[in-house]
Order: sequence, then C-alpha cells, then structure tokens
Amino acid sequence: MYRMNKKLMAAVGCTLGLWLPGQAADAASAPPLSEVKVLKVESPACGFEDIAHGQEQTRCDHSGPNIKVYVLEVGYGRQPHVTLDGFEVDGTRSPVCAYSNGNLNDCSVRTKVVGYLYVFDLKGKQEGTFSFSNISINAPGNRMSTQLYIK
Repeated sequence: MYRMNKKLMAAVGCTLGLWLPGQAADAASAPPLSEVKVLKVESPACGFEDIAHGQEQTRCDHSGPNIKVYVLEVGYGRQPHVTLDGFEVDGTRSPVCAYSNGNLNDCSVRTKVVGYLYVFDLKGKQEGTFSFSNISINAPGNRMSTQLYIK
C-alpha cells in the first residue's frame, strides 16, 4: 500500500509539472509587514502634497471632490482595512519592487516585489480622518496602521 501511494504521488507530481511553465520555482517566504505610511494626498485644490513621517494632518486644505490618498505598504498584508471617518474606502494596488540602488520602483523589470502602493479615491468625501491598517500575512502576524486627518 505504501509503495502504491508513493508511485501515485510521483505520477501526480510529474503530471503537475507538465502544467507549470518551464521555469523552476524560486519561492521564498513573503516578508512580513514592516511599514505602512501615507505618502501623498492629491486634490485639484492642492495638487500633490507629500506627507512627512509623523505628520498628523495635511498642510493644504484639500476639501473638495476628487481627493486621492497614496499609501505605501512594505511587506505583505492579508487584507487592508481602509476608512475615512469610519466609512470604508475602495482603492487599487500596484506592486512595488526594490532595485539594487535601494529605491522603491514599479515592477516593470522583473525584480523582487517588496510591497504595494495603494491609491484610494475618496469619491466626493471632502475631509476627515483617513485610516489604513493591515495584518502581516505571515509571522509574526503583526498589525500595522497609519492615519492622517485630511482637511
């Protein structure tokens, strides 16, 4: 019985190998979350405002429609929770990759994904407390969060 299961497993493994692309799997464990931060807030009234580390509110009065918030997440999270004054906000995410010079860039060239850039459209909401939090996908399972008052 043991021998038959071993042969069956080998056959299944070979069959699965035929479905995979011709590249060898080079899987490393996903890095845990190490940082989340609001990078920028964009609006027609102010253009792009860079958000400094520890900044609690925007300097510019962004109030008005079409406000966007850019959040950087370094590492891998499970499912972000994003709100403006407690109301959920939808957005998009794009992978961010590290290059040899240490800068974060998009992944147009095949490099290692180190996190994600999220863009949230506040869809007509004009001001309030923006909050972003996520839990690391793997050990240590830490929760990271950031918040910013958008005026």
